[in-house]
Parts: sequence; C-alpha cells; structure tokens
Amino acid sequence: MVATKQLPTRSAVPEELTWDLTPIYATQAAYEADVAQVKAALTAVTALKEHFTDSADTVLAGIQAVLDVYRRLEKVAVYASLKSDQDTGNSTNAALDDQASSLTAKVSAATAWFEPAILQLTPDELDTYLDQNVTLRDYRHLLDTVRLQKGHVLSENEESLLAGASDIFGASAKTFGVLNNADFKFPTVKDDDGNPVTLSQGLYGVLLESVHPAVRREAFEALYRVYSQFRRTLASTLASQVKVHNFVAQAHHYPDARAAALAANQIPTSVYDALVTSVDDHLDLLHRYVALRKRLLGVDQLHMYDMYTPLAEKPAIKYTYQQAQTTALQALKILGPDYIKHVKTAFGSRWIDVVENQGKRSGAYSSGMYDTAPYMLLNWQDNIDNLYTLVHEMGHSMHSYFTTHNQPYQYGDYSIFVAEIASTTNENLLTNYFLETEKDPKMRAYVLNYYLDGFKGTVFRQTQFAEFEQWIHEQDQAGQALTADRLSKYYLQLNQRYYGDAVVSDPQIADEWSRIPHFYYNYYVYQYATGFAAASTLAERISSKQPDAVTDYLGYLKAGSSAFPIDVMHRAGVDMTKPDYLDAAFKVFAERLDEFEQLVTAAQ
Repeated sequence: MVATKQLPTRSAVPEELTWDLTPIYATQAAYEADVAQVKAALTAVTALKEHFTDSADTVLAGIQAVLDVYRRLEKVAVYASLKSDQDTGNSTNAALDDQASSLTAKVSAATAWFEPAILQLTPDELDTYLDQNVTLRDYRHLLDTVRLQKGHVLSENEESLLAGASDIFGASAKTFGVLNNADFKFPTVKDDDGNPVTLSQGLYGVLLESVHPAVRREAFEALYRVYSQFRRTLASTLASQVKVHNFVAQAHHYPDARAAALAANQIPTSVYDALVTSVDDHLDLLHRYVALRKRLLGVDQLHMYDMYTPLAEKPAIKYTYQQAQTTALQALKILGPDYIKHVKTAFGSRWIDVVENQGKRSGAYSSGMYDTAPYMLLNWQDNIDNLYTLVHEMGHSMHSYFTTHNQPYQYGDYSIFVAEIASTTNENLLTNYFLETEKDPKMRAYVLNYYLDGFKGTVFRQTQFAEFEQWIHEQDQAGQALTADRLSKYYLQLNQRYYGDAVVSDPQIADEWSRIPHFYYNYYVYQYATGFAAASTLAERISSKQPDAVTDYLGYLKAGSSAFPIDVMHRAGVDMTKPDYLDAAFKVFAERLDEFEQLVTAAQ
C-alpha cells in the first residue's frame, strides 16, 4: 500500500525555498519596538489637528507626522501578515496579525481628522503655503488628490454618522459571504475517476474543466440547484447592497454610484463606457470562439458548462522551480538589463516563499511595502500553470520594486486600477515568447488556448459582469424593484447576447448573478477587463519592439501614485479613455484565434 503523501511542516522546508523576513525585523524585539513607537505617536498625531492649517510649516509637519505613523504601521502589518500566511496554524504568528489589525484601527481613529483638515484649506491658502515652503511642494499631488473630494465631503458630523454606519452598510455583503462560504451545503457529485466527492466552490471550477461532459453537467446542475433554492434571499441581499451604493453616492453629491466609485481613483466614466461599447462591437469574436469550441468538443449541443474544459492537451513538459526561473528570465529579457537584474535579485535574495507546507496560505500573491522587499508567496507545482503564476507575481513585485525605488514614500504605492496591468503584461510577454520560440504544434495550441481562454474569461466575461452591475444600479436608481425574476430575466438575455447562438441557454445560467461576489464590490470588476486589455496592448508594443515601448513601460512601473492612474497609463502608451487600446487587444485575440483554429483543424 502506497502511503499518502504528506505536506512538509514549516520547519522541514529547505531554507533556500522560504522567504527571508529578517531584513524587515531581525528580532521579535525590533518588531515590538516599532509597535510601541506607533502606539506612542498616536496622542501627538491626534493633537496636530488643532493647529494643522495655521501655516505652511504646520501643514508640512502634520503631513509628515501622519505619513510617518502610516509608514511604520505598514511595516508592522506586512511583517505580521507574511509571518501568519507562511503557517496559519502557528498561534504566535496569528497573534501578530491580530495585533496589527487592532493597531491599524487605532491609527485610523487617530488620523481621521487628516483629510477633512486638508479640505478646510481654501485654494488661496494652499497656494500661499506652497509658495512659502519649498518642501511642502513635494506633497502637492497628495494634496490635490485629497482636495478633489471637495464638494463630495459632508460636514464632520455627517461624515462621522456615515462612518459609524459602515458596518450596517456592509451587512448585506457580509450576509452573502456567510451564506456563500459557510452556510450553503452542496451535494455529492462524481469526479473524473467516478469517485463521489462533496461539491465546493473550489472543486466546481476543477470539475468544469473535466474532459468528461457528464462530470461537467452534474457539477453545473448540482451547484445551481443550491443557488436556485435561495435566489429570492440572494436577490434581497444584492438589492440591499445596491441601495447602499446608490444612497452613499447620493449623500456625497455624485450623480450616481458609478461616478462615485470611479472618482476614488480619478477614473473618468468614459473609460467604463469605452470598455462596454468596444466589447459589444467585438462580440462576433467571442461567438466565433464559442462556435469553434462546439466543433472541437464534437457535441450536438454546447452548454454553458462546456466553456471551461481545455481545447488543447496540456503539454507533458514539467517545469521545476529552477527551470521556471530560467524560462521566466528568457521571456522577460525583452524588458532590458535593469529589469532582469532585479528579477535575478528576487530569485537570489529569498524574496519568494516557494513550496507548499502544512498550514501555509493557499494561492499566490505579491506583498510588501515601501521599506521591505516585494515578497512573493507561491505554492509551487511542477507545471506550466505555475510558471505563468511565477511570471504574473513577478510582474507585481517588479512594479512595487521600481515604484518604491523611484518615488518618495507618499507616492510609493499604486492604485488597484493599474495594479493588474504589470502582472498581466508579464503573462502576455511569456505567451509571446512561447509563440516566438516554440515550434511544436501541441505546445503552440496549448499556449494559444491558454491565452484565448484567459481573454474570454477576463475581457468578455468581466465586461458582461460590468454591464449587469451598471443595469442593477440604474434600475434601483429609477425606483425599480430588483426581484429575483427580474434579475434572472435580464441576466439570461445578457448572457445570450454575449455567447451567441452556438451555445444553449441553460436555464440555470439565468441565476449566475446570485453567486458572483463581485456585484457587492461597488464597480470593482470592470478593472479586470481594462487591465487585461491594456496589458495585451503593452505586451504587443514591447514584443514588436516599437520605439520607446520599453522605456514608456518602465516609466509606468516607476510612477507609483505620483500622477493619476489614467495619466500614468497614457504616458506608458495607452489612452484608456479611448477604445484604441481595446481595439488593439481584440486584434491580437483575432490573430491568435485564427492560428489556433488552423492548428487544431490540421490536427484533426
């Protein structure tokens, strides 16, 4: 009898495959010292409110003091989070994370006066202060960013009242989360080997990639049986959350919830509109891909549960972590020697926690702050998917590295709107590298299929979600009830328009809205689509060696939050207020769809 393979304990993992957190804090005492310093600073920071606007010097002192507390707090919080994630079963590390969360709440309370105080400055006062103090000018963009909220910030009492109701405003999303992640009980289904398994959110995605249609169908039908039982409850939680978004936007004098949400990152609503319009104009490409999927799967009817099974066989080639590093360096070499130098530093300086161990957080991410390395967490498996994950997270980490080494602390971070662009550009560069170097038709077919499915799932699907999100907010604003039946009717029509006639409109898919957490996130989901399309366009500019493409791209990585996100991307070569970058991305999709169709047709 073969013994079941056990994950290693944390202590059993070779040191070179773990991240080295000692550069953050060499000892527990050093960590505790920073915690103590943050706590000690809170009274003094709170007291700065009294005289903050008196002069240029007091404004500067206030900004620097608040940022200093934030900076030290971030370092504490990042260290605690990384320690906790490397072994979630370690109670000592869990306590650090709890401590950091508590400290964050205290800092938020002590600095709550900061932005309202900046808004108290008149434009003339601010201009005078900037003239009087040269150092204060280093914070001009920070001040401008805060001051853009002018007209949307209420009185101190009103803002305090809304802040106090934040838990109430989040109740619907919390209820959905509890139902979705804990309370729903899913039935038993059969896996690929015919073994009974209890369905879960994670397993559902795996089973939908099965090569066996019966496995995919059973998982699909079983999942939606659960959601259909609760569709009225879930319509109620979603409708309540939409009402919150609309109410808060109205309270802050925005025309609608979308304008309020996008204003947080100074994104014009034209970016959203350009995305939806451009995707609608290119739905014929998705219809082509869906029709090809039907033909290749050899089915009389194509169902929505057939959308995720791969159309190309995964290559037998294995990528050890060492081999993956070599391939990543080759694929990213096009970004120049400076970029590669820092990637090698990441590989050689233990910035990466590589292998899975007992208690380690699942998935993968890049994390860190201004005064730390941009650490990466992986759970390595020897396959091409993990190679793509490594390259993806390296994109995030290099974005962080270049930002923190080219910007002062106040601009040493970047908005969510641009965050996924660097990581996805790296993925696209890896795809481009494979397509330039791989001659094996099977490998090329797999890489093309990987790209096409990623595009389908990110640009098309997330834009479909964005359209739905916009509709439900408009309906509520117009006083229309968001009943389960109305939500399902509209969603089914939307799904039919997106996927076309080649796919059967399974009645279950009408309820898909009921299981998507992103609809509670207040206009978050569209950024996946814009980010993927921008990354596709940037990668093509770089791979085709267009003049200044690499220089412009590195400029984006170095910019941090020193300018508004839309301006940062414009300088990188992508105007996201116009559809051109989207058209360019769809052109790449069409070309790769052509090649994929030729390859798989020739193989039949």
